[in-house]
Formats: sequence, structure tokens, C-alpha cells
Amino acid sequence: MHKKLFLASVGALALTGSAALAAEPLPPPPIFTWTGVYVGGQIGYAWGAGNFNDSGFDPITGTFISGTLGGTPNGVVGGAHVGSQIQINQWVLGIEGSVDGTSLTNTAVAIFPVAFRGSTLSAQTKADVQGSIRGKIGFAWDRLLIYGTGGVAFGGFNTDFALAAPNRRPPIFATANRSTTRVGWTAGGGVQYAVTNNWWVFAEYRFTDFGTLRDNFLASELPVGAFFNGNRRLQENQVQVGFSYRFDLMPPPPVVAKY
Repeated sequence: MHKKLFLASVGALALTGSAALAAEPLPPPPIFTWTGVYVGGQIGYAWGAGNFNDSGFDPITGTFISGTLGGTPNGVVGGAHVGSQIQINQWVLGIEGSVDGTSLTNTAVAIFPVAFRGSTLSAQTKADVQGSIRGKIGFAWDRLLIYGTGGVAFGGFNTDFALAAPNRRPPIFATANRSTTRVGWTAGGGVQYAVTNNWWVFAEYRFTDFGTLRDNFLASELPVGAFFNGNRRLQENQVQVGFSYRFDLMPPPPVVAKY
């Protein structure tokens, strides 16, 4: 009799515990948000816009020189970025900074049959590094975000000039190098998709204008009275894809067991 009462009590306790566990609500899954600090990387392709324009004067033949050296700098760009975003309803506001190394390069050549009794001018331009600090504004549909971005851009540029006039007496073989850091503006837009709560991928297009580079190059290596001036509008289009990781700044609330 006592054994039956013991087994019945154990069964009743087990059923009561099972019912309590079944009645205990499960913690809700974490709600996705774009809010947070993030870091990531990107890679893409960029191409420049604008020709190299030159003008000059040869006092020996009395020839004025004016021309346009065509060519579009292009190459691979890639680097890293860091940013911060806050989501308010479906709107997402943020700020982001990025740095890219580039392989953009272009060599333009012009031939002058009369100046200096026949001469060739070449200009090779390279963009070594570029970056930006930009604001962002976007509209989110859960894990999909479409955004616009714009701000300040900076870039380092290096140009090598060479003038060859082998038929002149004495002949001219002059070279010059100019390096400069330019500050301009950039604007564009893109789309982000969150693969998980912390990782997302994105694709972006931006246009950047670094202004116009002007220089009286080769001034110290030309005969008295001769000069060459050049200018190039430093503009760039770029498309990039990349990834970002968002840090959880606020820890999830602890799960409190109820008895």
C-alpha cells in the first residue's frame, strides 16, 4: 500500500513539473536591427574621367603648343572601413570612414612634330591611396537596406612627366615628378543585406571629384623662354562589393528561471 502511494506521488510530481515546463514561455528570438558599430572590407574596380590638357611654348621655333592627352586611369581598389549606424523605425542613419589602396594608372603620350624640332611628351599618373569620411542615410525592409552616402574624400596622386626632343641641338631629355594629396567630395549609394544578425554583405557605387591638378612641369629643365603647362581633372567612378561585421554593444537580457 505504501509502495503504491509513493509511486503515485512521484508520478503526480512528474506531471506537475512537465505541466510547469510546458507553461513556461520560451525566450523570444533576438530582434534584428541595423544599429551598432561595424567594421569590414571591400574590393572593386575604379576608372577615372577627364583628359590631360597641355600647353607650352618653344622659343627656338616660335611654336605654341596646345593639346589633349587622352586616356582613362583604371584599376583595382580595395581596403577596409569602419562605421556606426542607428535605426529609427525603418530609417537608418550613420557615418562611415574608408581607406583603399589602388592600382589606378594611366600613361598619355603626345607628339609635337615642330616644337623643339620634333618632340614627344608623356605623362604617367598613378593613384596610390584614397579614402573618405561619409554620412549615410538608408531605408530598411528588415534585413535589406538601400542607402545613399556622401562626404569628404582624399587621395594621393603621383605623376611622372618626360619630354624627349632628340633632333634638337643640344637634344632635350627632361623628366619631372609631381606628388600631391588632394581633398574633394564623393557621393553615391548602395544596398546591404544582412546574412545573419551580425554579418552583412553590400554593393556600392560612388563618384568622386578631387578637383583639377595644375602644374608648370619641367620648368627647371627646359631652355630659357620655354615652358610646358598641364592640368588634369581628377575624377573617379568606382564600384565595390564587401562585407561588414556589426558588434553587439548591448548584451542580451539574462534568462530568469521561474519556479
